[in-house]
Amino acid sequence: MPFTLPELPYAYDALGPYMSKETLEFHHDKHHQAYVTNGNNLLKGTEFEDKPLEEVVKGSFGKNAGLFNNAGQHYNHIHFWKWMKPNGGGKPSGTIEKALTDSFGSFDKFKEDFIAAGTTQFGSGWAWLAVKNGKIEVSKTPNGENPLVHGATPILGVDVWEHSYYIDYRNRRPDYLKAFVENLVNWDYVEELYTHAAK
Repeated sequence: MPFTLPELPYAYDALGPYMSKETLEFHHDKHHQAYVTNGNNLLKGTEFEDKPLEEVVKGSFGKNAGLFNNAGQHYNHIHFWKWMKPNGGGKPSGTIEKALTDSFGSFDKFKEDFIAAGTTQFGSGWAWLAVKNGKIEVSKTPNGENPLVHGATPILGVDVWEHSYYIDYRNRRPDYLKAFVENLVNWDYVEELYTHAAK
């Protein structure tokens, strides 16, 4: 099953002013497309050629670095576009709010930990909210790595590669992360993934 670039679930200018049209054009059309193209080339002739994406990510980790990096980033970005929506962010309600409060003590503590994870990830990488052994935890990973390869299910991730924020925020990564949590997160999608992962 070759990788294909998904359409953005909103217009390129829909996330402004927190993420600009220019950022989305570069990030989606150039960077994500490159992971798809390179991933497809690296898939050819491997044991993973007809496997679902999650299996490719888990199976290639530690065995085929080139394929893993591109498959991992493809997986991460498929979700990343859905983890954002116009007029998103703020404090969630329902099941996910209860789960965050149970795990972190309060929504504000989750927000603080999540932003800290993204801020302190040295170089390129991601900050995550994931379900592991029935519990929600915040983590960070380098490059295209994600919680799947550490026995967890990601339910929210934020890209801290420079191409994700440099056009809009220059070197102010903490400002980008704050804007992401406060104005962009699609909590409906997080809740959907959480419900599925917590079963």
